[in-house]
Amino acid sequence: MRKKEAQTPTIQVLERSFALLDVLAGQQDPVSLKQISETTGLHPSTAHRILNDLVTGRYVDRPEAGSYRLGMRLLELGNLVKARLDVRDAALGPMRELHKLTHQPVNLSVRQGDEIVYIERTYSERSGMQVVRAIGGRAPLHLTSVGKLFLAFDDPQRVRAYATRTGLAGHTRNSITNIVALERELAVVRQRGLARDDEELELGVRCMAAAIYDDQSKLVAGLSISSPADRLEESWLQRVKDTAAQISSALGYRE
Repeated sequence: MRKKEAQTPTIQVLERSFALLDVLAGQQDPVSLKQISETTGLHPSTAHRILNDLVTGRYVDRPEAGSYRLGMRLLELGNLVKARLDVRDAALGPMRELHKLTHQPVNLSVRQGDEIVYIERTYSERSGMQVVRAIGGRAPLHLTSVGKLFLAFDDPQRVRAYATRTGLAGHTRNSITNIVALERELAVVRQRGLARDDEELELGVRCMAAAIYDDQSKLVAGLSISSPADRLEESWLQRVKDTAAQISSALGYRE
């Protein structure tokens, strides 16, 4: 078995710097040099020297002599990272892994107005299902598993406004076409944290979906599996949920 590589920095001063930053990150108020030294086990003079360098780089702020807090440079860098995070980039790897497990199309969708838009998909000919919804394709919110996620966590008045605008037009005999049934379905989605499409958009196709959140706990996308109606496996539900959680974590979401 290959030996696991060390997970600690190879440069001692960096290891100590990380330890100091972690201490400051764990406190809302400025932390005294004495407390920092006791928590990290570093000699006060060592901690003081490293903190001074971090202050110079604006990674640490010194509001008054002998106390420290995280600096604005970390906020600036964090905002740069956030701006470069892309849900498609974060999702593609986990989507491929989920597809390897299920051999069914895995879809990434976002909301645009009254529709969801498919922005990424992983699939293969082995799925035994014709791929109808291509990347860039659209579908009504109330007829799709991902669309139901967005409606479920929307304001009730906005859901009713959506129903009025769209008339809840159906595509199949299974489509939900009245507001009472839709609200009942959305309540189940909120309770379970998962949504389904039971041949409501296309006959012969069923879907299950879980939500993807960003670092502000905002619902930004949905991950779904599409499958021939007679092949959908209930065991996939947890896999979809776990994969969506993995993508959310990559976007900075913390429960």
